Amino acid sequence: MTQKPRAVLWDMDGTLVDTEPYWMAAETTLVESFGGTWSHEQALELVGNGLMDSAMLLRAVGVDMAPEPIVDKLTDDVRTALATQGVPFRPGAKELLRDLQAAGIRTALVTMSLRRMAQSVVDLIEFDAFEYIVAGDEVEHPKPHPAPYLQAASLMDIDITQALVIEDSVTGLRSGIASGAVTLGVPHMIPLDGHGAHALWPTLDGRSAADIIDLYDTTVTAAEGARR
Repeated sequence: MTQKPRAVLWDMDGTLVDTEPYWMAAETTLVESFGGTWSHEQALELVGNGLMDSAMLLRAVGVDMAPEPIVDKLTDDVRTALATQGVPFRPGAKELLRDLQAAGIRTALVTMSLRRMAQSVVDLIEFDAFEYIVAGDEVEHPKPHPAPYLQAASLMDIDITQALVIEDSVTGLRSGIASGAVTLGVPHMIPLDGHGAHALWPTLDGRSAADIIDLYDTTVTAAEGARR
């Protein structure tokens, strides 16, 4: 009998929406306003990080602000970019969300962005895409700690092993894997090879709920077999 996940837990930045260029532009503007420089390679180091961790790295390169105001400034700048330039959804993301709903599989968003940032994105989806949002300002430990995904599972009243996580960053993969969820990597700006994902897909474009169910079933069945 095919085993089906009870929920799919989505990362946001880089997985659901391509907001990373907005974050990188906001970081560059902020660093340069304090006379510093910010390279693409430095920006990539922040992908998937908790915002407070990122703020400390920005302070280290000369941003003379407390961590909380740095987070607020970056969040407001990215929200402005979303409002003026639009929300660039990742290929296949909205279509897969709809298909998961049609298949009766629940969904939640687990992001290290602030709640107001996540809500801005979710509000621009033309259907009720997520049952819950777990945001960066609502967790005690950010990714790569498993706490964000465990919190989502608790809200949904499911065991984390009944969930499948979708992530685009190494930090996010580590969080999903450590939580005990089946974890799918869909690389965007950073290669994910060799970081323990149960599967890597180059894109969500053309993928369906049936593909998600097949991945979950195959992974769980293999794990059960290895324990025998």
